[in-house]
Amino acid sequence: MRAPLSAVVITLNAARTLDACLASVGFADERLVVDCGSTDATREIALARGARVLHQDWLGYGRQKQFAAEQARHDWVLSLDADEQVSPALRRSIETALAAEPPATTAWTVARCNRFMGRWLRHGEGYPDWTLRLYRRDRARWSADPVHERVLADDPPARLSGDLLHDSAESLSSYFAKQARYTSIQAEALRGRGPLRNAVSMVLSPVARFLRFYLLRAGFLDGIPGLVHIAIGSLASGMKYRKALGPRDPGAAGR
Repeated sequence: MRAPLSAVVITLNAARTLDACLASVGFADERLVVDCGSTDATREIALARGARVLHQDWLGYGRQKQFAAEQARHDWVLSLDADEQVSPALRRSIETALAAEPPATTAWTVARCNRFMGRWLRHGEGYPDWTLRLYRRDRARWSADPVHERVLADDPPARLSGDLLHDSAESLSSYFAKQARYTSIQAEALRGRGPLRNAVSMVLSPVARFLRFYLLRAGFLDGIPGLVHIAIGSLASGMKYRKALGPRDPGAAGR
């Protein structure tokens, strides 16, 4: 007998991917979707899958996910994005972890496997993209970061086996657009560092990131998709510092 689990997803116009996401967590005792104003079939798809659906105006990624966790009916929370799916191997390790008495820890990280340009990345920054997603909500909380949010846990996390499959199926143009939004939000947080530090980071950060993920973590083994993925990430790493040196972006606070 394992501890009860709430699978929690925040959404906005996620009709294309949400059904597969919710289907992959059919073993959860609750599926909760917190939507911030979808105009597509997101809510209908969630309800058809038996999920509980709530509305919350957009608060920023970290605060939105924290709000969603607080609405869950169970203390153990599995947090997913709408374009992610729990693999069968990950499901088995989650259920094993929650069946232990007492649990080995109150926070667990999972290996996120990213699909990019039609290929599952197995090296570089695409895999294993360790991220903390399973936790007891009374022992952990989401950071308030508006983007690149993370779970802050009271206890040292352990690792689960099996992959969390991230298959956004984005086009390159939409992926570039998302990176542009993220770097604008990040730039706002970097303005207090001072122009000299941001200028130095603008030059060094992209180079360091490319060397780390393409060479040291063997991103070159993922072929052209791996090269493009790391190149875009490196470009974005420098872009956030360049934007921090320029005028404020009035649209940076949006999703």
